[in-house]
Amino acid sequence: MSIQVSPSAVSNSDAVGLTSALVDRDAYLTSLLNDVIATKSEGWLQELRQDAANWVRHSTIPTTREEEWRFTDLSELRKVQFNLGRLDTTSLQPDILPEAANSRLVFVNGVYAPELSAVADLPPGIVVSNLALLDDYQVVQPFLAQSEGAREVFTALNTAGLTDAAVVLVGKNVVVETPIHLLFVSVVGETPTFSQPRCLVVAESGSQVTLVEEFRAGILPTPQEKEGVYFTNAVTEIWLAENAQVSHTRVEMEGAGAIHVGKTAVTQARDSRYTCYAIAFGGKLTRHNLEILQAGEQTQTTLNGLTMIGSKQLADTHSAIALNYPYGVSKQLHKCIVGDRAHAVFNGKVFVPKPAQLTDAAQLNRNLLLSPKARIDTKPQLEITADNVKCAHGATVSQLEDDEIFYLQSRGIDENDARKLLVNAFAAEIINQIPVPSLQTILLNTVNSLKSISND
Repeated sequence: MSIQVSPSAVSNSDAVGLTSALVDRDAYLTSLLNDVIATKSEGWLQELRQDAANWVRHSTIPTTREEEWRFTDLSELRKVQFNLGRLDTTSLQPDILPEAANSRLVFVNGVYAPELSAVADLPPGIVVSNLALLDDYQVVQPFLAQSEGAREVFTALNTAGLTDAAVVLVGKNVVVETPIHLLFVSVVGETPTFSQPRCLVVAESGSQVTLVEEFRAGILPTPQEKEGVYFTNAVTEIWLAENAQVSHTRVEMEGAGAIHVGKTAVTQARDSRYTCYAIAFGGKLTRHNLEILQAGEQTQTTLNGLTMIGSKQLADTHSAIALNYPYGVSKQLHKCIVGDRAHAVFNGKVFVPKPAQLTDAAQLNRNLLLSPKARIDTKPQLEITADNVKCAHGATVSQLEDDEIFYLQSRGIDENDARKLLVNAFAAEIINQIPVPSLQTILLNTVNSLKSISND
Protein backbone atom coordinates (compact mmCIF):
# COMPACT_ATOMS: atom_id res chain seq x y z
CA MET A 1 0.00 0.00 0.00
CA SER A 2 1.42 3.37 -0.99
CA ILE A 3 0.20 5.48 1.94
CA GLN A 4 3.04 6.95 3.95
CA VAL A 5 2.93 6.52 7.71
CA SER A 6 2.57 9.81 9.53
CA PRO A 7 5.82 11.14 10.99
CA SER A 8 3.94 12.65 13.95
CA ALA A 9 3.12 9.35 15.63
CA VAL A 10 4.94 8.78 18.90
CA SER A 11 8.29 7.30 17.98
CA ASN A 12 10.54 5.09 20.06
CA SER A 13 13.09 7.87 20.40
CA ASP A 14 10.44 10.23 21.76
CA ALA A 15 9.35 7.55 24.19
CA VAL A 16 12.88 7.23 25.55
CA GLY A 17 13.01 10.96 26.18
CA LEU A 18 9.65 10.95 27.90
CA THR A 19 10.50 7.94 30.02
CA SER A 20 13.53 9.71 31.39
CA ALA A 21 11.52 12.77 32.35
CA LEU A 22 8.14 11.37 33.35
CA VAL A 23 5.96 13.75 35.30
CA ASP A 24 2.41 12.87 36.29
CA ARG A 25 1.27 16.42 35.61
CA ASP A 26 -2.44 15.71 35.97
CA ALA A 27 -3.49 13.45 38.84
CA TYR A 28 -6.97 12.82 37.45
CA LEU A 29 -5.62 11.94 34.00
CA THR A 30 -3.10 9.61 35.61
CA SER A 31 -5.90 7.85 37.50
CA LEU A 32 -7.75 7.29 34.21
CA LEU A 33 -4.56 5.96 32.67
CA ASN A 34 -3.97 3.55 35.55
CA ASP A 35 -7.52 2.23 35.14
CA VAL A 36 -7.19 1.49 31.43
CA ILE A 37 -3.54 0.63 30.92
CA ALA A 38 -3.28 -2.74 29.25
CA THR A 39 -1.68 -5.83 30.71
CA LYS A 40 1.94 -6.04 29.68
CA SER A 41 2.83 -8.23 26.74
CA GLU A 42 5.66 -8.59 24.28
CA GLY A 43 6.16 -7.07 20.84
CA TRP A 44 5.31 -3.92 18.92
CA LEU A 45 1.78 -3.56 20.35
CA GLN A 46 3.14 -3.32 23.88
CA GLU A 47 5.69 -0.74 22.73
CA LEU A 48 2.87 1.23 21.14
CA ARG A 49 0.88 1.21 24.37
CA GLN A 50 3.86 2.11 26.49
CA ASP A 51 4.88 5.02 24.25
CA ALA A 52 1.34 6.38 24.42
CA ALA A 53 1.18 5.93 28.21
CA ASN A 54 4.42 7.86 28.59
CA TRP A 55 2.94 10.68 26.57
CA VAL A 56 -0.25 10.74 28.64
CA ARG A 57 1.77 11.02 31.84
CA HIS A 58 3.44 14.03 30.27
CA SER A 59 0.09 15.68 29.39
CA THR A 60 -2.93 17.31 31.01
CA ILE A 61 -6.65 17.32 30.29
CA PRO A 62 -7.46 20.41 28.17
CA THR A 63 -9.06 23.45 29.82
CA THR A 64 -11.00 26.44 28.51
CA ARG A 65 -7.78 28.45 28.65
CA GLU A 66 -6.67 26.58 25.52
CA GLU A 67 -7.93 28.02 22.24
CA GLU A 68 -9.08 24.65 20.86
CA TRP A 69 -11.18 24.00 23.97
CA ARG A 70 -12.30 27.47 25.05
CA PHE A 71 -16.00 26.72 24.57
CA THR A 72 -15.92 23.17 25.97
CA ASP A 73 -15.43 22.90 29.71
CA LEU A 74 -14.29 19.43 30.76
CA SER A 75 -14.51 20.19 34.49
CA GLU A 76 -17.60 17.93 34.59
CA LEU A 77 -15.33 15.05 33.66
CA ARG A 78 -13.10 15.64 36.67
CA LYS A 79 -16.04 15.42 39.08
CA VAL A 80 -16.64 11.74 38.36
CA GLN A 81 -14.66 8.67 39.31
CA PHE A 82 -15.10 6.23 36.41
CA ASN A 83 -14.63 2.49 36.33
CA LEU A 84 -14.17 0.21 33.36
CA GLY A 85 -17.56 -1.30 32.49
CA ARG A 86 -17.68 -5.09 32.37
CA LEU A 87 -21.31 -6.24 32.15
CA ASP A 88 -23.28 -9.27 31.04
CA THR A 89 -24.49 -8.65 27.49
CA THR A 90 -26.89 -11.55 27.10
CA SER A 91 -29.97 -9.36 27.72
CA LEU A 92 -28.91 -6.65 25.29
CA GLN A 93 -31.03 -6.14 22.18
CA PRO A 94 -28.96 -4.02 19.77
CA ASP A 95 -30.65 -2.13 16.96
CA ILE A 96 -29.88 -3.99 13.75
CA LEU A 97 -29.86 -2.26 10.38
CA PRO A 98 -31.56 -4.59 7.86
CA GLU A 99 -28.93 -3.77 5.24
CA ALA A 100 -26.18 -4.94 7.64
CA ALA A 101 -27.92 -7.83 9.38
CA ASN A 102 -24.98 -10.13 8.60
CA SER A 103 -22.18 -7.57 8.39
CA ARG A 104 -21.88 -6.03 11.83
CA LEU A 105 -19.51 -5.93 14.78
CA VAL A 106 -20.85 -5.06 18.22
CA PHE A 107 -18.75 -3.85 21.15
CA VAL A 108 -20.26 -3.32 24.61
CA ASN A 109 -18.37 -0.91 26.86
CA GLY A 110 -15.43 -1.31 24.51
CA VAL A 111 -15.41 -5.12 24.69
CA TYR A 112 -16.15 -7.25 21.63
CA ALA A 113 -19.49 -9.08 21.90
CA PRO A 114 -19.35 -12.05 19.48
CA GLU A 115 -22.85 -13.22 20.45
CA LEU A 116 -24.27 -9.91 19.14
CA SER A 117 -22.09 -9.70 16.03
CA ALA A 118 -22.56 -11.29 12.59
CA VAL A 119 -20.15 -11.21 9.65
CA ALA A 120 -21.41 -14.00 7.39
CA ASP A 121 -22.57 -11.89 4.46
CA LEU A 122 -19.27 -10.60 3.17
CA PRO A 123 -17.47 -11.10 -0.15
CA PRO A 124 -13.95 -12.54 -0.50
CA GLY A 125 -11.17 -10.02 -0.03
CA ILE A 126 -12.53 -8.23 3.04
CA VAL A 127 -11.74 -8.83 6.71
CA VAL A 128 -14.20 -7.60 9.35
CA SER A 129 -13.02 -8.70 12.77
CA ASN A 130 -11.88 -7.57 16.16
CA LEU A 131 -8.16 -7.08 16.64
CA ALA A 132 -7.77 -9.90 19.16
CA LEU A 133 -9.04 -12.50 16.66
CA LEU A 134 -6.80 -11.48 13.75
CA ASP A 135 -4.55 -14.26 12.53
CA ASP A 136 -1.70 -11.85 11.91
CA TYR A 137 -1.24 -8.60 13.83
CA GLN A 138 1.47 -7.55 11.40
CA VAL A 139 -1.10 -6.63 8.76
CA VAL A 140 -2.31 -3.72 10.90
CA GLN A 141 1.06 -2.65 12.32
CA PRO A 142 1.78 0.00 9.61
CA PHE A 143 -1.56 1.70 10.30
CA LEU A 144 -2.66 1.26 13.90
CA ALA A 145 -1.99 4.44 15.92
CA GLN A 146 0.05 5.90 13.03
CA SER A 147 -2.32 8.69 11.94
CA GLU A 148 -1.70 12.38 12.43
CA GLY A 149 -2.58 13.56 15.91
CA ALA A 150 -1.41 10.44 17.78
CA ARG A 151 -0.09 12.66 20.58
CA GLU A 152 -3.40 14.38 21.30
CA VAL A 153 -4.12 13.52 24.93
CA PHE A 154 -7.36 11.58 24.53
CA THR A 155 -6.03 9.73 21.49
CA ALA A 156 -2.91 8.73 23.41
CA LEU A 157 -5.06 7.63 26.37
CA ASN A 158 -7.04 5.38 24.06
CA THR A 159 -3.87 3.88 22.61
CA ALA A 160 -2.36 3.33 26.06
CA GLY A 161 -5.32 1.13 26.99
CA LEU A 162 -5.63 -0.59 23.64
CA THR A 163 -6.49 -4.28 23.99
CA ASP A 164 -8.99 -4.71 21.17
CA ALA A 165 -10.48 -2.85 18.21
CA ALA A 166 -12.86 -3.15 15.32
CA VAL A 167 -10.81 -3.86 12.20
CA VAL A 168 -12.01 -3.54 8.60
CA LEU A 169 -9.51 -4.46 5.87
CA VAL A 170 -10.71 -4.13 2.28
CA GLY A 171 -8.48 -5.78 -0.34
CA LYS A 172 -7.28 -4.35 -3.61
CA ASN A 173 -10.10 -3.67 -6.12
CA VAL A 174 -12.71 -5.23 -3.79
CA VAL A 175 -16.12 -3.55 -3.98
CA VAL A 176 -18.27 -4.21 -0.91
CA GLU A 177 -21.95 -3.66 -1.67
CA THR A 178 -23.15 -4.47 1.85
CA PRO A 179 -22.75 -1.73 4.48
CA ILE A 180 -20.49 -2.60 7.42
CA HIS A 181 -22.14 -1.68 10.73
CA LEU A 182 -19.80 -1.03 13.67
CA LEU A 183 -21.92 -0.62 16.80
CA PHE A 184 -20.38 0.60 20.06
CA VAL A 185 -22.82 0.31 22.95
CA SER A 186 -22.32 1.84 26.38
CA VAL A 187 -24.23 0.23 29.25
CA VAL A 188 -24.46 2.00 32.59
CA GLY A 189 -23.89 -0.03 35.73
CA GLU A 190 -24.22 0.88 39.37
CA THR A 191 -21.20 3.18 39.08
CA PRO A 192 -20.10 5.52 36.26
CA THR A 193 -18.41 3.57 33.48
CA PHE A 194 -15.54 4.37 31.12
CA SER A 195 -14.89 2.75 27.75
CA GLN A 196 -12.45 3.34 24.89
CA PRO A 197 -13.77 2.08 21.52
CA ARG A 198 -11.17 1.77 18.79
CA CYS A 199 -11.64 1.29 15.06
CA LEU A 200 -9.19 0.77 12.20
CA VAL A 201 -10.25 0.82 8.54
CA VAL A 202 -7.82 0.19 5.68
CA ALA A 203 -9.11 0.45 2.09
CA GLU A 204 -6.59 -0.85 -0.43
CA SER A 205 -6.21 0.63 -3.92
CA GLY A 206 -9.34 0.54 -6.08
CA SER A 207 -11.58 -0.70 -3.26
CA GLN A 208 -14.99 0.62 -2.21
CA VAL A 209 -16.77 0.24 1.13
CA THR A 210 -19.65 1.81 3.08
CA LEU A 211 -19.32 2.06 6.87
CA VAL A 212 -21.83 2.91 9.58
CA GLU A 213 -20.13 3.67 12.90
CA GLU A 214 -22.63 4.09 15.71
CA PHE A 215 -22.24 5.07 19.35
CA ARG A 216 -25.30 4.71 21.54
CA ALA A 217 -26.55 3.96 25.03
CA GLY A 218 -27.46 0.34 25.71
CA ILE A 219 -30.97 -0.88 26.32
CA LEU A 220 -31.22 -2.67 29.65
CA PRO A 221 -34.15 -2.74 32.09
CA THR A 222 -32.36 -0.69 34.72
CA PRO A 223 -33.25 2.70 36.23
CA GLN A 224 -29.73 4.01 35.51
CA GLU A 225 -29.87 3.42 31.77
CA LYS A 226 -31.34 6.71 30.59
CA GLU A 227 -29.66 9.21 32.92
CA GLY A 228 -26.55 7.32 33.96
CA VAL A 229 -23.15 8.96 33.76
CA TYR A 230 -20.49 7.37 31.57
CA PHE A 231 -17.45 8.43 29.54
CA THR A 232 -16.69 7.25 26.01
CA ASN A 233 -13.27 8.01 24.52
CA ALA A 234 -13.35 6.78 20.92
CA VAL A 235 -10.70 6.78 18.20
CA THR A 236 -11.20 5.80 14.55
CA GLU A 237 -8.43 5.66 11.94
CA ILE A 238 -9.27 5.36 8.24
CA TRP A 239 -6.62 4.84 5.56
CA LEU A 240 -7.46 5.14 1.85
CA ALA A 241 -4.95 3.93 -0.73
CA GLU A 242 -4.88 5.19 -4.32
CA ASN A 243 -8.30 5.33 -5.99
CA ALA A 244 -10.05 3.87 -2.93
CA GLN A 245 -13.53 5.04 -1.97
CA VAL A 246 -14.99 5.11 1.55
CA SER A 247 -18.44 6.30 2.57
CA HIS A 248 -18.47 6.74 6.34
CA THR A 249 -21.52 7.54 8.46
CA ARG A 250 -20.79 8.33 12.10
CA VAL A 251 -23.81 8.44 14.41
CA GLU A 252 -23.52 9.59 18.03
CA MET A 253 -26.69 8.91 20.06
CA GLU A 254 -25.28 8.57 23.57
CA GLY A 255 -27.36 8.66 26.76
CA ALA A 256 -28.43 11.84 28.52
CA GLY A 257 -25.63 11.69 31.10
CA ALA A 258 -22.82 10.73 28.75
CA ILE A 259 -19.53 12.49 28.09
CA HIS A 260 -18.27 11.53 24.64
CA VAL A 261 -14.90 12.49 23.15
CA GLY A 262 -14.24 11.12 19.68
CA LYS A 263 -11.46 11.32 17.10
CA THR A 264 -11.74 10.42 13.41
CA ALA A 265 -8.39 10.54 11.60
CA VAL A 266 -8.45 10.00 7.83
CA THR A 267 -5.45 9.69 5.50
CA GLN A 268 -6.14 9.89 1.76
CA ALA A 269 -3.72 8.77 -0.96
CA ARG A 270 -3.83 9.95 -4.57
CA ASP A 271 -7.23 9.88 -6.35
CA SER A 272 -9.06 8.56 -3.27
CA ARG A 273 -12.59 9.65 -2.34
CA TYR A 274 -13.82 9.98 1.24
CA THR A 275 -17.32 11.00 2.30
CA CYS A 276 -18.35 11.48 5.92
CA TYR A 277 -21.80 11.98 7.41
CA ALA A 278 -21.29 12.96 11.06
CA ILE A 279 -24.52 12.94 13.07
CA ALA A 280 -24.58 14.08 16.72
CA PHE A 281 -27.81 13.89 18.73
CA GLY A 282 -27.02 12.56 22.20
CA GLY A 283 -24.86 13.02 25.28
CA LYS A 284 -24.56 15.65 27.94
CA LEU A 285 -21.20 16.83 26.57
CA THR A 286 -19.77 15.64 23.25
CA ARG A 287 -16.70 16.53 21.25
CA HIS A 288 -15.77 15.18 17.81
CA ASN A 289 -12.40 15.90 16.22
CA LEU A 290 -12.48 15.13 12.49
CA GLU A 291 -9.04 15.32 10.87
CA ILE A 292 -8.31 14.78 7.18
CA LEU A 293 -4.76 14.47 5.80
CA GLN A 294 -4.25 14.60 2.05
CA ALA A 295 -1.31 12.33 1.18
CA GLY A 296 -1.50 12.59 -2.62
CA GLU A 297 -2.90 14.58 -5.53
CA GLN A 298 -6.48 14.75 -6.78
CA THR A 299 -8.25 13.61 -3.63
CA GLN A 300 -11.95 14.26 -3.08
CA THR A 301 -13.24 14.91 0.44
CA THR A 302 -16.89 15.51 1.32
CA LEU A 303 -17.85 16.25 4.91
CA ASN A 304 -21.54 16.53 5.83
CA GLY A 305 -22.47 17.06 9.46
CA LEU A 306 -25.64 17.46 11.50
CA THR A 307 -25.81 18.32 15.19
CA MET A 308 -29.20 18.49 16.91
CA ILE A 309 -29.33 19.14 20.64
CA GLY A 310 -31.64 20.53 23.32
CA SER A 311 -31.99 20.78 27.10
CA LYS A 312 -28.53 21.79 28.43
CA GLN A 313 -26.47 19.67 26.04
CA LEU A 314 -23.13 20.81 24.66
CA ALA A 315 -21.94 19.47 21.30
CA ASP A 316 -18.57 20.53 19.89
CA THR A 317 -17.33 19.69 16.38
CA HIS A 318 -13.77 20.51 15.37
CA SER A 319 -12.60 19.61 11.88
CA ALA A 320 -9.26 20.10 10.16
CA ILE A 321 -8.54 19.39 6.49
CA ALA A 322 -4.89 19.51 5.41
CA LEU A 323 -4.73 19.78 1.61
CA ASN A 324 -1.03 19.32 0.95
CA TYR A 325 -1.04 18.41 -2.77
CA PRO A 326 -2.44 19.92 -6.00
CA TYR A 327 -5.89 19.34 -7.46
CA GLY A 328 -7.56 18.43 -4.19
CA VAL A 329 -11.31 19.00 -3.79
CA SER A 330 -13.02 19.35 -0.41
CA LYS A 331 -16.65 20.26 0.26
CA GLN A 332 -17.97 20.67 3.79
CA LEU A 333 -21.49 21.45 5.02
CA HIS A 334 -22.15 21.30 8.75
CA LYS A 335 -25.58 22.09 10.21
CA CYS A 336 -26.57 22.68 13.82
CA ILE A 337 -30.09 22.70 15.27
CA VAL A 338 -30.01 24.03 18.83
CA GLY A 339 -32.96 24.26 21.22
CA ASP A 340 -33.67 25.04 24.88
CA ARG A 341 -30.43 26.10 26.66
CA ALA A 342 -28.14 23.92 24.56
CA HIS A 343 -24.80 25.08 23.18
CA ALA A 344 -23.27 23.97 19.87
CA VAL A 345 -19.71 24.67 18.75
CA PHE A 346 -18.27 24.41 15.26
CA ASN A 347 -14.66 25.10 14.35
CA GLY A 348 -13.58 24.06 10.88
CA LYS A 349 -10.08 24.60 9.53
CA VAL A 350 -8.91 24.12 5.96
CA PHE A 351 -5.17 24.38 5.32
CA VAL A 352 -4.00 25.09 1.76
CA PRO A 353 -0.19 25.50 1.70
CA LYS A 354 1.78 26.69 -1.31
CA PRO A 355 2.29 23.23 -2.91
CA ALA A 356 -1.49 22.68 -3.04
CA GLN A 357 -2.12 24.64 -6.24
CA LEU A 358 -5.46 24.32 -8.07
CA THR A 359 -7.24 23.26 -4.88
CA ASP A 360 -11.04 23.63 -4.75
CA ALA A 361 -12.26 23.95 -1.16
CA ALA A 362 -15.64 25.10 0.16
CA GLN A 363 -16.88 25.19 3.75
CA LEU A 364 -20.27 26.28 5.10
CA ASN A 365 -21.76 26.13 8.59
CA ARG A 366 -25.52 26.74 8.82
CA ASN A 367 -27.18 27.04 12.24
CA LEU A 368 -30.80 27.09 13.38
CA LEU A 369 -31.66 28.35 16.87
CA LEU A 370 -34.99 27.14 18.25
CA SER A 371 -35.09 29.14 21.48
CA PRO A 372 -33.89 32.54 22.75
CA LYS A 373 -31.41 30.90 25.13
CA ALA A 374 -29.89 28.49 22.63
CA ARG A 375 -26.27 29.27 21.72
CA ILE A 376 -23.93 28.63 18.83
CA ASP A 377 -20.24 29.50 18.53
CA THR A 378 -18.99 29.07 14.98
CA LYS A 379 -15.60 29.68 13.43
CA PRO A 380 -15.00 28.48 9.87
CA GLN A 381 -11.35 29.04 8.91
CA LEU A 382 -9.33 29.01 5.71
CA GLU A 383 -5.56 29.25 5.94
CA ILE A 384 -4.25 29.68 2.39
CA THR A 385 -0.75 30.36 1.12
CA ALA A 386 -1.21 28.85 -2.37
CA ASP A 387 -2.06 31.52 -4.97
CA ASN A 388 -3.98 29.56 -7.62
CA VAL A 389 -6.94 28.08 -5.76
CA LYS A 390 -10.72 28.30 -5.53
CA CYS A 391 -11.72 28.52 -1.87
CA ALA A 392 -14.73 29.82 0.04
CA HIS A 393 -16.12 29.61 3.55
CA GLY A 394 -18.98 31.05 5.56
CA ALA A 395 -21.47 30.67 8.40
CA THR A 396 -25.10 31.61 8.99
CA VAL A 397 -27.21 31.73 12.16
CA SER A 398 -30.99 32.00 11.93
CA GLN A 399 -34.29 31.18 13.60
CA LEU A 400 -37.52 29.75 12.27
CA GLU A 401 -39.27 32.46 10.31
CA ASP A 402 -42.67 33.59 11.61
CA ASP A 403 -43.86 34.05 8.03
CA GLU A 404 -43.07 30.45 7.17
CA ILE A 405 -44.86 29.15 10.28
CA PHE A 406 -47.86 31.40 9.57
CA TYR A 407 -48.03 30.16 5.97
CA LEU A 408 -48.16 26.54 7.09
CA GLN A 409 -50.77 27.40 9.75
CA SER A 410 -52.89 29.00 7.05
CA ARG A 411 -52.88 25.61 5.33
CA GLY A 412 -54.37 23.90 8.39
CA ILE A 413 -51.14 22.81 10.10
CA ASP A 414 -50.83 23.65 13.81
CA GLU A 415 -47.84 25.59 15.08
CA ASN A 416 -45.87 22.69 16.56
CA ASP A 417 -46.33 20.56 13.45
CA ALA A 418 -45.26 23.53 11.33
CA ARG A 419 -42.09 23.91 13.38
CA LYS A 420 -41.36 20.20 13.09
CA LEU A 421 -41.88 20.31 9.34
CA LEU A 422 -39.41 23.19 8.90
CA VAL A 423 -36.81 21.62 11.19
CA ASN A 424 -37.20 18.29 9.42
CA ALA A 425 -36.54 19.95 6.07
CA PHE A 426 -33.43 21.65 7.48
CA ALA A 427 -32.06 18.32 8.76
CA ALA A 428 -33.13 16.24 5.76
CA GLU A 429 -30.58 17.92 3.48
CA ILE A 430 -27.91 15.97 5.36
CA ILE A 431 -29.81 12.83 6.38
CA ASN A 432 -31.26 12.09 2.94
CA GLN A 433 -27.75 11.71 1.51
CA ILE A 434 -26.83 8.83 3.84
CA PRO A 435 -26.55 5.69 1.66
CA VAL A 436 -28.41 3.39 4.11
CA PRO A 437 -32.21 3.84 3.79
CA SER A 438 -33.13 2.27 7.15
CA LEU A 439 -30.70 4.58 8.94
CA GLN A 440 -32.22 7.58 7.15
CA THR A 441 -35.63 6.60 8.55
CA ILE A 442 -34.30 6.14 12.08
CA LEU A 443 -32.59 9.52 12.07
CA LEU A 444 -35.55 11.41 10.60
CA ASN A 445 -37.83 9.83 13.21
CA THR A 446 -35.37 10.91 15.90
CA VAL A 447 -35.41 14.47 14.60
CA ASN A 448 -39.21 14.54 14.71
CA SER A 449 -39.32 13.12 18.24
CA LEU A 450 -36.98 15.59 19.90
CA LYS A 451 -38.92 17.79 22.34
CA SER A 452 -36.76 20.85 21.74
CA ILE A 453 -38.51 21.39 18.39
CA SER A 454 -41.85 22.10 20.04
CA ASN A 455 -42.83 25.55 21.19
CA ASP A 456 -44.26 24.40 24.53
